[in-house]
Amino acid sequence: MEAYFDNSATTQCSQGAKALMVKALCEDYGNPSSLHRKGMEGENYIKEARGRIAKTLKAKESEIIFTSGGTESNNMAIIGAAMANRRSGMHLVTTRIEHPAVENPMKFLEGQGFSVTYLDVDKDGRISLEQLEEAVTSETILASIMYVNNEIGAVEPIAEAAERIKRKNPKALFHVDAIQAYGKYAIYPQREGIDLMSVSGHKIHGPKGSGFLYLRDKAKVSPILYGGGQQRGLRSGTENVPGIAGLGQAAMEAYSRFQEKQEHLYRLKEAFVEGLASEPWAQFNGKVGRDGAPHILSLTVEGVRSEVLLHALEDKGIYVSAGSACASHKPAPSRTLQAIGLRKEALESTVRISFCPGNTLEEVEYCLSALKALVPMLQKFTRH
Repeated sequence: MEAYFDNSATTQCSQGAKALMVKALCEDYGNPSSLHRKGMEGENYIKEARGRIAKTLKAKESEIIFTSGGTESNNMAIIGAAMANRRSGMHLVTTRIEHPAVENPMKFLEGQGFSVTYLDVDKDGRISLEQLEEAVTSETILASIMYVNNEIGAVEPIAEAAERIKRKNPKALFHVDAIQAYGKYAIYPQREGIDLMSVSGHKIHGPKGSGFLYLRDKAKVSPILYGGGQQRGLRSGTENVPGIAGLGQAAMEAYSRFQEKQEHLYRLKEAFVEGLASEPWAQFNGKVGRDGAPHILSLTVEGVRSEVLLHALEDKGIYVSAGSACASHKPAPSRTLQAIGLRKEALESTVRISFCPGNTLEEVEYCLSALKALVPMLQKFTRH
């Protein structure tokens, strides 16, 4: 049996997305900026995808800007908003557990003269709304808070955060990295007070190299790419029609039978937690109930290095992640795990298990059996 539990790193492209992409690549391959029929065929894929995505958000089609993925969406939102609004202030707010695609643009802006306040989190990875409200000033032009943490599945109080930000400074923009949340939660930006929101295609069974930025009407951002003026001049470059088509299809599929899929994810997560409840070497980080994300578990295995456990499971056909895949080749310890107060030994012994709707309870049972057999053996090996 094979069990792929690294869905927060990437997901398998759906058959529906693949089929539409092949058609756009091989049959309807015109440049969407061309005025002839082939160009119109390409443009129609983009229009259809934009409409499908806007429908999932109850947003306007004009508020969807296609990008190459989550990193570009985050950079466009953060750097673009900062540069466009710097005459109103030079202060930004974010958290200590953001993905590097948010953290590093913030560091870049600090080098450009902006000041950034980094919010702490509690042991479960959640921000303090009081600290957030205190951090926002008349000089704050942007706050960026992730919806779901990519390592431990902490879910931030987004609507409440938006209310606190706008109460303190109505002109401040609110950006949300929803890369681990879109497709797992029903997200309506206007209702939740979100001005900008980043999404990545390959986290929802769409293609890699695809994504979008929700950009609320009248929210001011400067482009970070300049060229032919596509997408209202906000994101120049010939559109990746096959990728956009696949992304639109994946978005539509993600919200088809949505509640059923969400419930299935919760059941997988609960079965995993219950299966290790009596094991003294197993410690879960963050919220493991339904107040945490339905698809992410952070597991610390006492006495076993995460890379050792990862490869031992891999030999059994089980795939997990040693923290965030985006930083897994770097020796630096996880900022998220440090922020929630894990001791040094735990930082080096933590893996992430992440589910998708295609996973089964049988796969969970297989992984649990493998863990129960492997961990005592690996602990003995480590001690020797």
